[in-house]
Amino acid sequence: MTEKITLGIIGGSGLYSMDGLTDIDEHDLPTPFGRPSAPVVVGTLEGQRVAFLARHGIGHHISPGEINYRANIYALKSLGVERVISISACGSLREDYAPGHIVVPDQLFDNTKGRERTFFTGGLVSHVSVAEPFCPDLSASLAQAVKAAGGTVHQGGIFITIEGPRFSTKAESQVFRSWGMSIIGMTTSPEAFLAREAEMCYAVMAHVTDYDVWHVSEAPVTVEIVVETLKHNTRLAQESIRELVRGLGQEIRCDCRSALTDALITDRKAIPAETRQKLDLLVRKYLP
Repeated sequence: MTEKITLGIIGGSGLYSMDGLTDIDEHDLPTPFGRPSAPVVVGTLEGQRVAFLARHGIGHHISPGEINYRANIYALKSLGVERVISISACGSLREDYAPGHIVVPDQLFDNTKGRERTFFTGGLVSHVSVAEPFCPDLSASLAQAVKAAGGTVHQGGIFITIEGPRFSTKAESQVFRSWGMSIIGMTTSPEAFLAREAEMCYAVMAHVTDYDVWHVSEAPVTVEIVVETLKHNTRLAQESIRELVRGLGQEIRCDCRSALTDALITDRKAIPAETRQKLDLLVRKYLP
């Protein structure tokens, strides 16, 4: 890929396309991990090239546990994307994170089951650091962009990912609150961890749609409630991305691009040739 793509956007529930793109190219990209959720749409926004991928597929036909997260991240990586914004719906586990607000979380708790969480299988082991699972630099820029777009934004909070596709029971919701979780969703894990393995900056624009089921004075979350709130927030999401692209500099000041520097533990001579080939995009600078 020769063109420079400033930003990759993974759209979640309620955001299935990016308005305002011009000079559009569509990339149907096979990967060593299968096909991504949808073709990647690359276009020009505010004078910059950006890539958009619909996480749940065209028409929202892929359940959270069925998403090919590895293929999605790998496809964006293959296009040269270095920074990724995830747009996600979430439930609030805090009184002050109200429906309609935006949260840019700084921590992540993985409560999912059975998902493919790593690229590194087949004879190459990597222990990547995810103590800080979201890129602090990109997260700060995203929060500023949401504020500039007129949104109410909370910078920080713990995002717990559950398996889904069902919503929580009241007992589960109360337990998550007792653990100190801030917001709840179904797709940020393992997406964030795979982005780190791919040495990409990753931040989340989490749209609070409801109070999950813990709030005694609010109706329990339903698909209708989620969709209605997201409809109102679509304009905010689009304008926030515009603001982000306008202000996003070319220099990347974090350590995300070197996440694998000390992570690959396998003896180079023991790595199978087919695994080297499969993971070449991710490790070529470390395995000459």
